[in-house]
Amino acid sequence: MGKIIRIGMDTSKQIFQLHGVDEAEQVVLRQKLRRREVLEFFGKLAPTVIGIEACGSSHYWARELTRLGHEVKLMAPQLVKPYVSRGKNDAADAEALCEAMSRPKMRFVPVKSAESQAALMLAGLRDRLVRNRTQLANAIRGYAAEFGLVAAKGKAKLEPLLLRLQADETVPPLARELFAELMAWHRANALSRNLARIPGVGPVIASLLVMKTPDPHAFRSGRYFAAWLGLTPKDHSTAGKVRLGVITRAGDEILRSLLVVGATAVVWQVRRGTGRNPSPWLVELLKRKPPKLAAVALANKIARVAWKLMTTGEIYDANRALPATAAA
Repeated sequence: MGKIIRIGMDTSKQIFQLHGVDEAEQVVLRQKLRRREVLEFFGKLAPTVIGIEACGSSHYWARELTRLGHEVKLMAPQLVKPYVSRGKNDAADAEALCEAMSRPKMRFVPVKSAESQAALMLAGLRDRLVRNRTQLANAIRGYAAEFGLVAAKGKAKLEPLLLRLQADETVPPLARELFAELMAWHRANALSRNLARIPGVGPVIASLLVMKTPDPHAFRSGRYFAAWLGLTPKDHSTAGKVRLGVITRAGDEILRSLLVVGATAVVWQVRRGTGRNPSPWLVELLKRKPPKLAAVALANKIARVAWKLMTTGEIYDANRALPATAAA
């Protein structure tokens, strides 16, 4: 068997499919491994490059295989799919991974550390508990209505209703404890505290930006970072005509939606005249564009500013940001 230069590994819960090629691009490895055999197999193999589809467990395998001396490249599933040459099965997926990782323009996902993944679990649990809180609030309103007690929508309206129902709490204790843990993580992280100074970015968004961006230097500019988040328009240009559509919505859905929500809050403050030192760029944009479109554009700009702060380590300065924003 020739020297293996690349291996595509299709992962699952128990069975892992390998597809490897040599320097002449000839297939020299097609093998199935059980989960318990993976580390033993790669521990005996000479260092090589391994391609894995990015998923929850892929970061764990990337860390373990890197410790064994291999180079691991993670790829988004949608970027690997075009290289599947035949029907969907484990062998075809492993072959597609091996082929995709050899493409010079392929984009790879940075490997997260164990600490980053633990922090993301905390944020994910909080998001789930927020949804549970909303469901619980709706259930309380429904049950109260059966006894003739009606309350308007909104978390602020729920507390008086609960008092009327002789209840003491509006938020489940676990949700409050989890949010307290997230706030503690935010306060202990200097970068997260710096990002929270950006208008429209609070502790939750700042924490998620740090957690979900393990290597901001992997992006060539803030524009690439915003595109990674899906905050740039789709390009349908042809025959010399530029046609831009809605945003691509690529990347992390939770982080993108939170950035838009934060930007929407800033937009409404400017429209109501309650915001402090409003951006001249945003004021002029609101004169020409609808509020929702302006909010997405502002979310794009917030992402670029956040990337700049993460890569340079600069402290956010609102006085410097306003003239630069107006010039842009």
